[in-house]
Amino acid sequence: MPSPHIHDVVIVGGGSAGISTASSLLKRRGLDIAIVEPSTDHYYQPGWTMVGGGVFDVAVTRRDMAGVIPKGVTWVQQAATSFQPEYNQVTLADGTTLAYRQLVVCPGIRLAWEKIAGLSETLGKNGVTSNYRYELAPYTWDLVRNLKSGRAIFSQPPMPIKCAGAPQKAMYLSCDQWLDEGVLGDIEVEFRNAGAVLFGVEAYVPALMDYVERYDIQLKLGSNLIAVDGPARKATFATAGGELTREFDMLHVVPPQVAPDFVAQSPLAAENGFVDVDQFTLRHNRYENVWGLGDAGSMPNAKTAAAARKQAPIVAVNLLAVLDGKEPVSDYDGYGSCPLTVERGKIVLAEFGYGGKLLPSFPTWLIDGTKPARLSWLLKSEALPWIYWNGMLKGHEWLVKPAPRA
Repeated sequence: MPSPHIHDVVIVGGGSAGISTASSLLKRRGLDIAIVEPSTDHYYQPGWTMVGGGVFDVAVTRRDMAGVIPKGVTWVQQAATSFQPEYNQVTLADGTTLAYRQLVVCPGIRLAWEKIAGLSETLGKNGVTSNYRYELAPYTWDLVRNLKSGRAIFSQPPMPIKCAGAPQKAMYLSCDQWLDEGVLGDIEVEFRNAGAVLFGVEAYVPALMDYVERYDIQLKLGSNLIAVDGPARKATFATAGGELTREFDMLHVVPPQVAPDFVAQSPLAAENGFVDVDQFTLRHNRYENVWGLGDAGSMPNAKTAAAARKQAPIVAVNLLAVLDGKEPVSDYDGYGSCPLTVERGKIVLAEFGYGGKLLPSFPTWLIDGTKPARLSWLLKSEALPWIYWNGMLKGHEWLVKPAPRA
């Protein structure tokens, strides 16, 4: 019986982290790489906030997966279902297995819509929307354009979620539109955040609070959405004082988010269900030829596309070092970026790493990320989408080249 084919690298996940890692590896060395990804679509998810704000057309955020898989990579178009790290193999949905020398696990995060009672049945109708889904972001814009009075509620679940600023981004862009139309005074806006603070990095809070006040937003912290009655247009929140039900005319929901089931139930999982990796080298804490990055990783960084852009080349150089019998050569500093769209034309460019340390990409005389800026808006609306499709996914490591370990 012939021996199974052994790939140099198997990458589970064809999102931003997986494609970028494959490209960064191939920029450095010719390797036998397989990407396991069932979807035929690849999405630029950071663009969905802009779709919900009427800035982008949703179609520009989607491309065929076949067009972004790097040349020379084997695309295994099905889902991974389990891992057998002791045998260096991954089992697929059809029961077959892939063997590897090195494994990279980055299948993203699962949106757990079902954790909010009644939500799945009413998404996309009854004034209930979410920019966290491709087909719903245009509905957000429809609701914003058509709402002239009433109550608009924007929710945020407990961490972790991908792009922790996205719930606010949707709200600020909506408020700016209503302000422009002269109807904001007739709309009661509530931001109901399950967390204890407006934003996790204190340096950016003053600028955001200026906009909370400008738009007369009612900030309700410690308020977690647990149920939605779409036909009755009622949302129920868990608060310190008990359950609270609020009527709404528009409800923008951010779903709770968890590790994908096949990761959480695997030997690769940390206690929280995500891939158990060292937060600096991104190497698995128990299996030396396994790596994790992107939203599925256990690192305590903000889960953003910008984080994956920084992580991918670090995984690439560390993986190649280990493949050559050496130790990892580069560390990840926790970098993530959250361009907070506080109004159409201005952004608070939050860039930070582990421990909330500010990690700006530009000198403050050019962009002071703690203040709203027009240049940051141009970066988000014009430069970053182009950089994503033509730079990040193709292994161009602009501003994110891995540095040697200290």
